[in-house]
Amino acid sequence: KFLFEPNLSHQREAVSAVVSVFEGAAYTRPEEKFWGGEVSSNIIKLPEEVWYENAAKVAADNAVSEPALCTEPDFTIEMETGTGKTYVYLRTIFELNKRYGLHKFLIIVPSVAIREGTLTQLRQTRQHFSELYATVAEVIEYSSKKLPQVRGFCVSNHLSIMVMNKQAFDSDNNIINDEDRDGGNLLGMLQQVRPVIIMD
Repeated sequence: KFLFEPNLSHQREAVSAVVSVFEGAAYTRPEEKFWGGEVSSNIIKLPEEVWYENAAKVAADNAVSEPALCTEPDFTIEMETGTGKTYVYLRTIFELNKRYGLHKFLIIVPSVAIREGTLTQLRQTRQHFSELYATVAEVIEYSSKKLPQVRGFCVSNHLSIMVMNKQAFDSDNNIINDEDRDGGNLLGMLQQVRPVIIMD
């Protein structure tokens, strides 16, 4: 059994930095998350311009060059190897859920090996995060052979994490775009979900 230390200061500071990007947003209740009556989407009750203001403040507080503005909300967090990066972004998921009600997360990794490592860490930290946050995330491994699970991810109204490697998604683009499969265009549904995307 693995024991995870929940109070390492550098990890707590990293989580806080990300969560602070949405400082001022109200918590979104489960009943507010349905889009068009079917898809349960992330809603953040804060104008995007405030996200950038908050990000600039976090950067300044941490002596980082001010983030460049872009047309899409895209924030880069850098951590040294061996500092617990995977643990930090997993804990950030639970903290964003607790503070703001964000509940759909998509983790994209560069290889099958890293995907398997991420899924293993999600299994190993399940009890740890359950004790810290009194909630358990549903974890889905993306597979074109299990597209009903992708649809389930889109319509579920609880904390859900889908893990995929980029190559699989790229090669399956025609499959996930096929409107005749599993009740509709799943890529379109994923876009409506507005998941928080974590690129490892």
